[in-house]
Amino acid sequence: MSSLKMGGLKETFYISHGSPTLSIDDSLPAHPFLLSFRQKVFSEKPNCILVISAHWETSEPTVNVINGPNDTIHDFYNFPKPMYQLKYPAPGAPELAKKVKKQLEEAGFKRVHEDKKRGLDHGAWVPLMLMYPEADIPVCQLSVQTNMDATHHYNLGRALAPLKKEGVLIIGSGSATHNLKTMQGTNDAVASWALEFDNWLKESLLTGRYEDVNHYEEKAPFAKLAHPWPDHFYPLHVAIGAAGENAKAELIHDSWTNYTLSYASYKFSEAM
Repeated sequence: MSSLKMGGLKETFYISHGSPTLSIDDSLPAHPFLLSFRQKVFSEKPNCILVISAHWETSEPTVNVINGPNDTIHDFYNFPKPMYQLKYPAPGAPELAKKVKKQLEEAGFKRVHEDKKRGLDHGAWVPLMLMYPEADIPVCQLSVQTNMDATHHYNLGRALAPLKKEGVLIIGSGSATHNLKTMQGTNDAVASWALEFDNWLKESLLTGRYEDVNHYEEKAPFAKLAHPWPDHFYPLHVAIGAAGENAKAELIHDSWTNYTLSYASYKFSEAM
């Protein structure tokens, strides 16, 4: 990995992490994509990583403030036994957590909480295990608020944008589509409604129509079918907001499994 450039980082990312088995199943196309992330997508080594994961929901923004290594949370059920033995002991990032809290409070988020026990859920450690397998970069998590809307999460991101200058890599981790009840088998077919939503999202992001994405429930086709619950979509809005005004989007990976699960992932670059 190359060293950090002067002026910090210019990019944020939204990674579709799909199934927890992504960590061990190299037949999933997103597995080699994430393994090659440092070589093909983003070669700079960040000072710290901030993950906004679909798998941490709270009523108000909360950061995990961990001294020492993060615990690995196995927050899934009825998966192969080896999954429960995986560890990703990346150091906590307590100083970053405090900065996140401060940035949000200064931006007008009146109540921001600290959790001093919670480690990394699989929305964080599954992709990071492939992207940064050495687990040597400090990691902090920020929760999502499913009782709030997408614009709230976009504004969270806007407040966090200055952290990029300090070498903080901001990653939203979710899934471009996420409706577990519609998932089927392992053939290559994709549901037409899922494809239509995914294409709408791609076109909206690549043309900079971020306000449409903030109001996806009214603007997108099959929005409620693609995301019956918004937990896996809101990390995208944080990543967009944190990229800054007029950020440029790039599709960095696109694959499907189980008929309706999109692994579409995006890079957002600060406007020049």
